[in-house]
Amino acid sequence: MNQQNRLPSGGRINRAIPLTFTFNGRTFQGFQGDTLASALLANDVHFVARSFKYHRPRGIVTAGVEEPNALVQLERGAHTIPNARATEVELYQGLDATSVNAEPSLEHDRMAINQKFARFMPAGFYYKTFMWPRSFWPKYEERIRHAAGLGKSPEVNDPGRYDKRFAHCDVLIVGAGPAGLAAARTAGASGARVILVDDQPELGGSLLSGTEKIDGKPASDWARAIEAELSSMPEVTVMSRSTAFGYQDHNLVTVTQRLTDHLPVSTRSGTRERLWKIRAKKVILATGAHERPLVFGNNDLPGIMLASAISTYLNRYGVLPGRRAVIFTNNDEGYRAALDLKIHGADVTVVDPRGASAGALPQQAARSGVAIVNNAVVIDAGGKERVRNVTVARYAQGRVGQRIATLGCDLVGMSGGWNPVLHLFAQSGGKALWNDDKACFIPGAGVQEECSIGAARGAFQLPETLDDGVKAGRRAARFAGLPDPAVQQWQAKVSNEQPLFPLWLVANLDKASRGPKRFVDFQNDVSASDILLAAREGYHSVEHVKRYTAMGFGTDQGKLGNINGMAILAQALGKTIPETGTTTFRPNYTPVTFGTIAGRELGDFLDPVRKTCIHPWHEAHGAAFEDVGNWKRPWYYPKNGEDLHAAVARECLAVRNSVGILDASTLGK
Repeated sequence: MNQQNRLPSGGRINRAIPLTFTFNGRTFQGFQGDTLASALLANDVHFVARSFKYHRPRGIVTAGVEEPNALVQLERGAHTIPNARATEVELYQGLDATSVNAEPSLEHDRMAINQKFARFMPAGFYYKTFMWPRSFWPKYEERIRHAAGLGKSPEVNDPGRYDKRFAHCDVLIVGAGPAGLAAARTAGASGARVILVDDQPELGGSLLSGTEKIDGKPASDWARAIEAELSSMPEVTVMSRSTAFGYQDHNLVTVTQRLTDHLPVSTRSGTRERLWKIRAKKVILATGAHERPLVFGNNDLPGIMLASAISTYLNRYGVLPGRRAVIFTNNDEGYRAALDLKIHGADVTVVDPRGASAGALPQQAARSGVAIVNNAVVIDAGGKERVRNVTVARYAQGRVGQRIATLGCDLVGMSGGWNPVLHLFAQSGGKALWNDDKACFIPGAGVQEECSIGAARGAFQLPETLDDGVKAGRRAARFAGLPDPAVQQWQAKVSNEQPLFPLWLVANLDKASRGPKRFVDFQNDVSASDILLAAREGYHSVEHVKRYTAMGFGTDQGKLGNINGMAILAQALGKTIPETGTTTFRPNYTPVTFGTIAGRELGDFLDPVRKTCIHPWHEAHGAAFEDVGNWKRPWYYPKNGEDLHAAVARECLAVRNSVGILDASTLGK
């Protein structure tokens, strides 16, 4: 149970409380404060899943809700949860998890043979393959249904209890990163009724994963101080482990609060999850941003992850995911991971398609001994169940040139820029706008009383994020009719950054349909060649391409891949990204359990029961009832063990020979 990748110190885990867990039948150890993903990486477990269609080996890509690969089946029996993200699962004593979509085992998955036939299984192949003979379709369907799917649904009733609550407030703030905390502190100081919602077990957001400072102190300490202030404000409610998953009309936001899932199964009691329906005068969206992956050959191998995820595992969980790393980035932010790795003793090379950057982070990386290869791209990764090397080629004037090196590595970090989390903003009715300078969609015109702040509006620097929070908190207090709070300004260092270079597909467009797979949507095995095929076959609407290729159809709902997919489609069509458009952001932001939706409205309590005026007479005469809308309507009157057909035949005969009465009061008659 040696955690060979665990750093000797650091992180926000509690090393005084070790925890034992099992994954695919093997026993491992982690610490309190770990996620299942961080604990697996600490034990040098990178290969954790198989992909949906080709059953390729897959590893942990992210450290958050956008994770497409590391889906597990949690626990067994009544407590089982299918398709839980290892990056979201808090580690607890005795946790039991298994990989999904792999039989009989992850290493010896019989469906892995699909990889050999990948060239014959492009997007939409099933529409063209399983057509003839028509009489065979039932057999085709049976086999397809058997092969499809990820986790397994529970087969026994869930013993957990689920509740619902309503709440009203002056200000609802979604996200407790730097912007959300600044907004909550400012609005709360005015006396406003504030509800702060965050999906993590502790507040701080990106501050928990970085090394930045506020007022000269570690930013995570600032977050703790703000949290303490909020807890002393009587009108402020803080809800952790709570995800705002839907934004409806009239500023109604739905939130699922997880109350016991972080506890050992044997100790859980009371309400498991609670559905909140919160109506606010003003909603502040501080939902942050997701880093984009880069699309190059075999970019799905275990050991290839987002650069920001590497920093998170290092700084928050004290885990070194690899010792020979290549960081492939088109922006200065990617150098943060290189610096974090170098500080902890890793051998690091950065591959950057831009010329030498004068930004503060690249300059610091160069001084720290990080090797930097400019005007170059990673075109391919090699390895089987973990990345072992990458191939680097020259890049100039938008085209991939000759190969220049093969670099050995056990870890690849990729950073293609950032996508503001617009899901709730779009659900509120707002329209996203493309920003060329930031190469991402940002919030445009809204239709409800809401505003987006910080990284959620494309403000990625910490000082402007804090300033956004203060201003939004003041505006919200004024909108609620409260006096201006005392303004507090916090100081953070501005990082001089050079513009990113938009890089959507690392391949020349005329050759992108050949060679290794370049994945856009990891969960549904959608590659760049699938998108180009859809364009050739006449699918020019991004919504049509989404349905033809299944891009964004997975449990991650395209959080990682959809922007890259839209950009590749735009290139293929010779259009701009705004002309191509974006897909629809629908609820739910993350999957919500059936139990949370149902609450206690189960069985006879699922729907109101409406009875006719002579319902007792029907019961007294042995009627079997059917539900018609909410009405209990008499169906038939069995006698002496009659079934439906015998009873109906007897009743029909009685009506023909004598008389019958119909109780039509369900129709208002």
